[in-house]
Amino acid sequence: KLIGARFYIHALDENHNSARDTIGHGTHTASTVAGNQVNKASFYGLAPGNMRGAVPSARIAVYKVCWEDLCEDSEVLAAFDDAIADGVDIISISIGTRSAHQYYRDPIAIGSFHAMQKGVLTSQSAGNSGPYESTVASIAPWKLSVAASTTDRQFIVKVVLGDNTTLVGKGISPFDMKRKKFPLVDYHAVNNSFTGKIIFKNFYASGGYELHEKAAGIIFGYDDDIGFSINCPLPGSVLSSKDGERVSSYINNTRHPVAEILKTEAIRNGSAPVVGTFSSRGPNPFTKDILKPDITAPGVDILAAWSPEGSPSEVTGDERATKYNIVSGTSMACPHATGAAAYVKTFHPDWSPAAIKSALMTTAFPMNATTNPDAEIAYGAGHIDPVKAINPGLIYEALEDDYIRMLCNIGYTPEQIQIFSGHNNSCSKLSRGSPKDLNYPTMISNVAEAKFTRTVTNVGNANSTYKATITSPSNLKISVTPEVLSFKSLNETKSFVVTMSTKARPVDPYLIISASLVWSDGVHNVRSPIVMYLTVRPSDDLVHL
Repeated sequence: KLIGARFYIHALDENHNSARDTIGHGTHTASTVAGNQVNKASFYGLAPGNMRGAVPSARIAVYKVCWEDLCEDSEVLAAFDDAIADGVDIISISIGTRSAHQYYRDPIAIGSFHAMQKGVLTSQSAGNSGPYESTVASIAPWKLSVAASTTDRQFIVKVVLGDNTTLVGKGISPFDMKRKKFPLVDYHAVNNSFTGKIIFKNFYASGGYELHEKAAGIIFGYDDDIGFSINCPLPGSVLSSKDGERVSSYINNTRHPVAEILKTEAIRNGSAPVVGTFSSRGPNPFTKDILKPDITAPGVDILAAWSPEGSPSEVTGDERATKYNIVSGTSMACPHATGAAAYVKTFHPDWSPAAIKSALMTTAFPMNATTNPDAEIAYGAGHIDPVKAINPGLIYEALEDDYIRMLCNIGYTPEQIQIFSGHNNSCSKLSRGSPKDLNYPTMISNVAEAKFTRTVTNVGNANSTYKATITSPSNLKISVTPEVLSFKSLNETKSFVVTMSTKARPVDPYLIISASLVWSDGVHNVRSPIVMYLTVRPSDDLVHL
């Protein structure tokens, strides 16, 4: 299964001398991509069942570049070079910066460009800085940028107060208090020891201090829906702020308040998939004409393998050792998408990275904008559907020269572009235009009128005719020319133009109008989201006195 492992460190010592995972994060993501099936897996009895990775027949090569959250740019680039030279087929990278950087300053953007040049797709986590706009950190168009969404299972932790009031929160808490109630105290009112007490906080923390102080448990009354279950190092539950107020009131009005934190239960989540609150949102902060993230995949409360050397809560002092853990993040979503990409490549080994990416995006199933108010800037083209992706019908191809042209169109200098390409490039020799002219499977505009030119390649049936269907709200006018594409052979290409306009104006802070174009031959449905994202201009905020 594991056919290679390298590690990278600028200063070798006894704490930095092995590719072994001492944290757990890398083990979790690697097993999600390609772990063999394991029967009766669970996290201390939670989420029991049979478990396997997305493509269990695949092999894994590991390149360790991070040490206690420190990831040096030079080591990231060296790992990319080695992975490419080693002949890997797909690169999955569940690391990134907290915010986006210009492409030429982003080692992952540079390394993934080099991979693309050699026919290797890079799949990267979008980031965990949501739900705020323009927080997506993975923005280069030659990468697959993956957001995180929920599954149909969620974990709850009930809190029973001394007056028998039962409150339902979230958490990964496999501890059993065995029907015993412990003294319940407010964190701010404790004047002495936490030992043996359940601590109530109206803010979220890791629980490390309470663990050190030998508290019996911890209850959070938190203002925001964090969108996933916290793995606490001691019995714990995250309640809504409203229920947190009920706990506070009970403490303040009871002579000897007590409580019990029950063991986590797994229940069905009927609203899934919904993009996790933490998942970073678009739009792309540097290239507004490229929609990011690209796609979403399961990334909330994911059970996968874990290194026994790593704390399951990642809290210092949590000495539990486990082979499996339940974790959330776009780091967990990324390997799901990577596995889907590897699955597509199995059927189409000669496809380019852009072709594989296009197949995943155009066959993704649409998400519900009602339960995902940030719509495409949260989930991109939609939720992955690997089985459909192996037969997309049409693909949007893009090669190195197309990306170089895009870099020219955003004003990069030849010296900056050479960082990616490795050779001299003259933008004067390439046709000039806009970044939106890149042959991308999605379309987005931040102005009220826009035109997009796209080219599709037939990879479905040799003799086929595709008809266009536009789905759009009344406040967004969209046309496509031509409306019919007829193909007579495989790998034949056809171009079309999409024009869209609106008279709608944003209400602070922004307006998202979602639409889509579907090319269908009766067998394949090739879907491209079309997004109008308008923000309030500074002049719109002026108030006449």
